[in-house]
Amino acid sequence: MHINSMRKRQRAYRPARKRDTKETAMRTQTVELTNSPQPKPEPPSRDLLSTHDLAPHEIHTLFNLTAMLKQRPADFRGVLTGKQMVMFFEKPSLRTRLTFEAGMDSLGGSTFFVDQTSSRIDARESLHDIAHNLERWIDIIVLRTFNHATVEDMAAHADVPVINALSDLEHPCQALADLFTLQEHFGDLSKVHFAYVGDGNNVAHSLLLAGAALGASVAIGTPCNHAPSPAIIEAAEALAEETGAAINIFTDPREAVAGADAVYTDVWASMGQEGEADSRSGIFAPYQVNAALMQDASPHALFMHCLPAHRGWEVTDEVIDSSNSVVFEQAENRLHIQKAILVWLLGGGVGRLPVRSAHA
Repeated sequence: MHINSMRKRQRAYRPARKRDTKETAMRTQTVELTNSPQPKPEPPSRDLLSTHDLAPHEIHTLFNLTAMLKQRPADFRGVLTGKQMVMFFEKPSLRTRLTFEAGMDSLGGSTFFVDQTSSRIDARESLHDIAHNLERWIDIIVLRTFNHATVEDMAAHADVPVINALSDLEHPCQALADLFTLQEHFGDLSKVHFAYVGDGNNVAHSLLLAGAALGASVAIGTPCNHAPSPAIIEAAEALAEETGAAINIFTDPREAVAGADAVYTDVWASMGQEGEADSRSGIFAPYQVNAALMQDASPHALFMHCLPAHRGWEVTDEVIDSSNSVVFEQAENRLHIQKAILVWLLGGGVGRLPVRSAHA
């Protein structure tokens, strides 16, 4: 499986035509125009389809920008004035939609929302044609889809940045907000051990890749047939060799959370799997994050969840409502990290991160 979906694209640049004239004065003007500085080609457009699209130093840079945006939001008002964002959502959303819309508005840009919950994005028209329309009207595209290939195909065709706001493979904006939240609490993430228990889904995938990139110790505890994708694990382990991160996959939830600084879980049946909820409840019951499981973690361990939570299923009220729960901090940081992503991808006068080659 191709994990790094980042594509580099160079927009065609056509220099202005020289004037064709027989008049001497006009020839002089033509020479002056020819010798004058020509506009530079625009830098390649980047996408954020996977947390693996970012090198470790780029994530640190993005986190620094996120901290500035969070601490001094007024300093960034208007940096994206005139920029326009379109969002196509095949799945319902509270946090993702509102944080993107509020973030773009606070930066001076505007947003258009297209509800695709009743049909897939490409039901009426090919993604190729949609993309080539959008790139002529809009500065950035945000997709929340079922199939990750939809996000990849849009990025392949559109000559403007594309953001994965959730697909069946990854949820990069969520994972980046989560790791930023951990950094706020613990500082150096290379000294942090966090555990994820439950379904090895898109959130688990992005957490694995982001944690590996930042040198953290990541433990995943899932039932045998619900482990993360082998390709994702392989990519995370390759990153860990570069950064010194530790990646451990368990089937025993107690082993996974042992000594953890944070314990993370997600719903047992993701959107589109609602029909499996009852059958999954029996499989995942031993992975419920409750007071007994939290006792195996460090005494200071935080509880994390991307929300919405199914209370009494993957987590008990006692845990999610405890003083160690940071679920609403995570939700708040979705706003700040996504503002940073928008500023990074659209320039905003802050400076773009360098283009990273595939699998760098």
